Amino acid sequence: MPGASGAAGAGRARHPAAPYVTSLPGASRKWLWAAHVGGGAAGGRMASSAGLALCGQTLVVRGGSRFLATSTASSDDDVLFAYDCSTAAEKSQESKGEDGQPADKGSDTILASTFSKSGSYFALTDDSKRLILFRTKPWQCLSVRTVVRRCTALTFTASEEKLLVADKSGDVYSFSVLEPQGCGQLELGHLSMLLDVAVSPDDCYILTADRDEKIRVSWAAAPHSIESFCLGHTEFVSRIFVVPDYPELLLSASGDRTLRLWEYRSGRELHCCHLTSPQEPAEPRGDERFAASRITYRSQDGCVALLCDCIPAVYVFQLDAARQQLVYRQRLTFRHRVWDIAFEEGRGLWVLQDHREAPLVLCRPVGGQWQAAPEDAAVEKVSAHLRGNWAMLEGVAGVDVGFSGLYKATFDNVTAYLRKKEERLQKRRQNPAAGPNGQAKKMKPGEASLRCPS
Repeated sequence: MPGASGAAGAGRARHPAAPYVTSLPGASRKWLWAAHVGGGAAGGRMASSAGLALCGQTLVVRGGSRFLATSTASSDDDVLFAYDCSTAAEKSQESKGEDGQPADKGSDTILASTFSKSGSYFALTDDSKRLILFRTKPWQCLSVRTVVRRCTALTFTASEEKLLVADKSGDVYSFSVLEPQGCGQLELGHLSMLLDVAVSPDDCYILTADRDEKIRVSWAAAPHSIESFCLGHTEFVSRIFVVPDYPELLLSASGDRTLRLWEYRSGRELHCCHLTSPQEPAEPRGDERFAASRITYRSQDGCVALLCDCIPAVYVFQLDAARQQLVYRQRLTFRHRVWDIAFEEGRGLWVLQDHREAPLVLCRPVGGQWQAAPEDAAVEKVSAHLRGNWAMLEGVAGVDVGFSGLYKATFDNVTAYLRKKEERLQKRRQNPAAGPNGQAKKMKPGEASLRCPS
């Protein structure tokens, strides 16, 4: 719907933890409804607290409140940079909850992180509502700023002048990169929790994905002006990704177990792949719930890799831009839980997994199929760094911080209602003289004499 408008403060209309009621087809709103459950103070902790970020040959691994930055080059003279958010200076202002008691102050766990397009900047947000900005050449902390609410995703604009931060209340704030101490500015708001944010390569559009199945495309210069909505998902939209080689195309993944391709300016869906049966997209099967926690892309061959939050597997697709479709290639399975994935151009797919002896796996295409590289000096070098700092990953090994709390819960009272109604009707048929509650009707004096003999 080009030209539609949305108020920047729309996120205030409903708290993200409030039930989102959806009537189901053919049922009374009074008896059958579906509601979003979960959220609350921990709403920003959807993604794994262990993660991987890669830009050029600079690789960052985060776990808990710490991250390590190193180079994927095979040389031994690279410098390892380590940072712990618990040592960051600025803490958020103490706020009070709805009951007047002090709200949860949160931990220092890193919730989201990202590189700028050139790799010159790196930013993260933590559970203590801090936004921390770094310069990467050389590594230096530029600022520690406070955000209003816990964040779920962040991204740099293509110009690297601003940093956009999406939070659990449905708002997007922009923070200046050129003025590292500047305060945030509210850009736009949704009626529900935001799960991801992206910008178009020309910085003309801000794309946001929310818990209520919507993808919104807003004008960056005037975010209250909505260019379009990408509608079609039937569960929360967990990840969105603008394809850099085809800036008009958008990839999205959802709790409905689909990966979809869009022409986002018009809101037109081009292709849909069901992850339960990617080779037969029209026939999904299985009741297992999972959502994508990462979409990563390799420009040199248009390869798309998708990681789901509770499956030790990576789905690999090929983007056929000419035919505007996704072609399923294979599914990579792993013995251990996979925390995150990232492509490195010219090298392969990096996989971060919950295994101390081999925390990193590098996959490469061999004969048209992706498989783990047997030996690689860069993998061994970075893995050695991780083994020496395993304490930061060990604490998140058994933590389930996926998307399970975001699914709609269906409350069905129709079946019980119809069963009780049928029981009442059966009793009435068996005893026609009975009242609506199964009790015999009381006869008025003289009423029996007025009845006609049968």
